[in-house]
Amino acid sequence: MIFTKILGTGSYVPEKILTNEDLRQYVDTTDEWITSRTGIKERHIVTNESTLDLAYNASLRAIEASGVDISNIDLLIVATVTSDYAFPGVANLLQAKLGLEHIMAFDINAACSGFIYTMQIADKMIKSGAYKTALIVGAETLSRLTDWRDRNTCVLFGDGAGAMVIAKSDKNKIKDIITASSGDTEMLLYCKNPDLKDPEVNAISVQDHIHMNGTEVFKFASRAMPKTVKQLLKRNNLTIEDVNYIIAHQANLRIIDKSARELEMDMTKMYINIDRFGNTSAASVPIAIDEAIKNGILKRDDLFVTVAFGGGLTWAGALIEY
Repeated sequence: MIFTKILGTGSYVPEKILTNEDLRQYVDTTDEWITSRTGIKERHIVTNESTLDLAYNASLRAIEASGVDISNIDLLIVATVTSDYAFPGVANLLQAKLGLEHIMAFDINAACSGFIYTMQIADKMIKSGAYKTALIVGAETLSRLTDWRDRNTCVLFGDGAGAMVIAKSDKNKIKDIITASSGDTEMLLYCKNPDLKDPEVNAISVQDHIHMNGTEVFKFASRAMPKTVKQLLKRNNLTIEDVNYIIAHQANLRIIDKSARELEMDMTKMYINIDRFGNTSAASVPIAIDEAIKNGILKRDDLFVTVAFGGGLTWAGALIEY
């Protein structure tokens, strides 16, 4: 039987840091207002880099950490809602930049749940026997979709990328993955594409910004995160005491805290870096996993759950033995 495991991780964020104090230049806000509602103190934003650039740097670090020869990678999936082009996808351009020839490469869009979606896809494709080693990436430049006049959303988002190399294994390390969606017909969290164009007018296309019903998204996330963790544990005959860490999507510290209380799990076992990065969408989970590994918080043979929620509405979780 074919199993899968994590070989290596990597992450990368732009150099420019935008603090809560900096945001006071653009909107009526304060550090106290942002921190008390979100847990965010600062975020990284691009100045002259693209989503591809972020994905490339994170991928190089993941490949180096994995120890694999890059020529052995036969599958590449990128999760993003901020592709640099409508087409080609980030994955296709990343494939070329890494020098990977004639392999399957494609993007997916599941918003903030996207990275765990890529893990689900790669995990099943490897377990099918069709592929052996996958590079999966979550990369976002959300600053390009941010309305810097809207204090309810502009304080939340940051840019970054995280990557992971997973491969076939004789031991069951990536134990279980849940991915799900419930169509957001009420449009609680969305960003429109440019409007349809009348050829007689041929108006210049205008890109929309992120829109969010914060109260309703908070309610959804606060339900989805603990529910997904409980499902993973129940399906694998485990209890919360068996888990060393939970690495959650970094969207809002209050959501993480509320989920921890519902799971009856101490916050010291919930990895937190939202204060330094904000919400980086599909990059959030892999950045946090990479940091936890690099900082020695997550050790070999530790059992952890990673969980996320996002626009769509989507949610996802994975039970992994590192």
